[in-house]
Amino acid sequence: MTTVTERPGGPATGRAPAPSSSFAGRRRPGEFLIKLCLRLAAAITVITTVGIVIALLVPSLSFFAEVSPFEFLFGTRWAPRFADASFGVLPLVTATLWTTVIALLVAVPFGLGAAILLAEYAKPRVRKVLKPLLEILAGIPTVVYGFFALQFVQGTVLRDWLQLPTGAFSVLAAGLVMGVMIIPTIASIAEDAMSAVPSALRQGSAALGANRMQTTLRVVFPAALSGIVAAVVLGISRAVGETMIVAIAAGSQAQLVSNPLQQGQTMTGFIANAALGDSRVGSLEYNTLFAVGLLLFLITLLINFISIRFVRRFREAY
Repeated sequence: MTTVTERPGGPATGRAPAPSSSFAGRRRPGEFLIKLCLRLAAAITVITTVGIVIALLVPSLSFFAEVSPFEFLFGTRWAPRFADASFGVLPLVTATLWTTVIALLVAVPFGLGAAILLAEYAKPRVRKVLKPLLEILAGIPTVVYGFFALQFVQGTVLRDWLQLPTGAFSVLAAGLVMGVMIIPTIASIAEDAMSAVPSALRQGSAALGANRMQTTLRVVFPAALSGIVAAVVLGISRAVGETMIVAIAAGSQAQLVSNPLQQGQTMTGFIANAALGDSRVGSLEYNTLFAVGLLLFLITLLINFISIRFVRRFREAY
């Protein structure tokens, strides 16, 4: 039933008065508490990041007061504990690049293939089974991956089965197993990005006569490109910062790696092996840990900065 009201100085109207909200003007202490917790969490994140930078920067400045940055960045011999000490970090960088590139060559094709299968081809019942099984790989401790790379991939597959001329360690074995470890990360994030693409794009592509594979590669994949790039970049950051696999399987000999069958010490491998309490706190050998850590931090920061610019440029909004 409509209530007829009459406005002063005008004819009667048939509009009902707007209902007033019972929550208008009421204080919500729970909402204020939630906002406070969120701001506190954001502040803790920023403070933690600043603390990490300061913790790396202060000892690194002491290191570069004694060692030239040019020698550190472009030197080809890394021997910080020898009598004739040398601090060229290029051997650590080359080993890190080898393991990262090999890992990406394994993880990107298999990870994106798994994402396409889960997002475009698998039925809901099959997807509910396959995705948890795939993500189990992400829950395996990295030290287990390291021993698997050393004992099975390096000792059995590369040396016994393939008869490759390699020793007890190699960056190839470490990179292959690291790639397997990264597959769930890339697959899960890429699958979420592809699933977020509106179904109308798929239906429009099918209406134009495209098959499912053409729709996936020419419509869904470009539409989800920003999320896929984010997945790959996260995989790169995971590979660059991985420690246990390379510390166990890649070797501990710092040398310029020109062949994936050679052993080599990565930046994270050096930090893991050197941070054992043998060096006196404040000494030059001790500060090398922070100099290498700072370089690793800057490399990861640069990768993420480039990825953010790329994602913002090619992001699609629906």
